[in-house]
Amino acid sequence: MSPYPLNNILFLDIETVPQYPDFDKLPSEWQELWTRKANYLIKDRETDTPASVYNSAGIYAEFGKIICISCGVISRSHDEKRLLLKSFYGDEEKIILQQFCDMISKWSAGPDKYLCAHNGKEFDFPYLCRRLIIHGLPVPSILDLSGKKRWEIPHLDTMELWKFGDYKNYTSLHLLALTLGIPTSKDDIDGSMVNEVYWQQKNLSRIVHYCQKDVFTVAQIYLRLSGESLIAVENIDIK
Repeated sequence: MSPYPLNNILFLDIETVPQYPDFDKLPSEWQELWTRKANYLIKDRETDTPASVYNSAGIYAEFGKIICISCGVISRSHDEKRLLLKSFYGDEEKIILQQFCDMISKWSAGPDKYLCAHNGKEFDFPYLCRRLIIHGLPVPSILDLSGKKRWEIPHLDTMELWKFGDYKNYTSLHLLALTLGIPTSKDDIDGSMVNEVYWQQKNLSRIVHYCQKDVFTVAQIYLRLSGESLIAVENIDIK
């Protein structure tokens, strides 16, 4: 059984893209800064350039922006689990962040509330905090680690739970879901395609749907790791 009340856990996932559609659209100063960053990322100097690896800029909070935050909360109804999903998305990151913070501040006002994401401690949680600070927005208490002891941090991470103390490697959400016999959320697009779908195809709704499926998968993985029964697909509610 989960050591935490299931309805006290907010499962989340974020989708990010570079702030500009391609390297050539970057202001000159930012082109120079990305070029310095790219020099550490380029693996094949004969074929790769700062421009060719710019599609990976979205994973860095200094060069990227959040276009979607999807959240999910588990409830019980007639002995069945349900998942309520809500997403904040759009082209204006500051608005997305403000709406998310308004929601999470109200939701986390009670005691013993937790956030859960896959690789959230390395990516989602710090990325959110950095982008909030960049926009001059306050960091909600449940995200803020300042002054908190390790055991006081209300963050759960399904990748960390799967490691069982092992620090050797990274396990993707897709791989872990398949390993545990959970239907994968990667049946349409994956993270490497988000940049193209957003900037070239301009299909934000497709990204939102993908992000929501990732939240569902994270929740299912957490339930599986906790020895809990899974949520039926028909028991997903989208607000």
